[in-house]
Amino acid sequence: MAQIINMATPETRHKPNILITGSPGTGKSTLAQQVAEKLGFEFIEISKEVRENNLQGEFDEQYNCHVLDEDKLLDHISDRMDSDDGGIVVDYHGCDLFPERWFDVVVVLRCATEKLYDRLQSRGYSEFKIKENVECEIFGTLLEEAKESYKEEIVHELQSETPDQMEENLEKICEWAAAFKNSGGQEQQSDEMDQ
Repeated sequence: MAQIINMATPETRHKPNILITGSPGTGKSTLAQQVAEKLGFEFIEISKEVRENNLQGEFDEQYNCHVLDEDKLLDHISDRMDSDDGGIVVDYHGCDLFPERWFDVVVVLRCATEKLYDRLQSRGYSEFKIKENVECEIFGTLLEEAKESYKEEIVHELQSETPDQMEENLEKICEWAAAFKNSGGQEQQSDEMDQ
């Protein structure tokens, strides 16, 4: 007998799935964890999932880290992401590897390059990795990737430089989640919520 695979969509999901992305050092993990806690959602920190479940491939000497095995990762989280329950917050520095149907809200965090440089330097990143990430931020690479991968109306760019901005971002994301819930699965985010 063939196994039926559930693939939830915004129309069938009870709670929204939220992706928080951006360059390293923009506050993704902190914000994603706060959003998950405030909404009572599950938090999936992709880097932690990869480490704890051996979802990486070969080691990249230039970047001084393992390369993500995207197929292993997607297989590993697909049951959770395809559930009609929804209510998952994902934190990852990229977004084009995930199926479009998995997310109802996509947040791209941005940061001034001077601040980003200092944050990455304090983490002990090599000059090469700092340069790569700062250039990615300058060119808006992750924002462009998000807009190419998801419906533009679910993609939101938020500045993430100060504690006040982080608090505002938390409130905005929770408002978007409430709008999704109140609309019966259809995301209805007004332009004024983006302001």
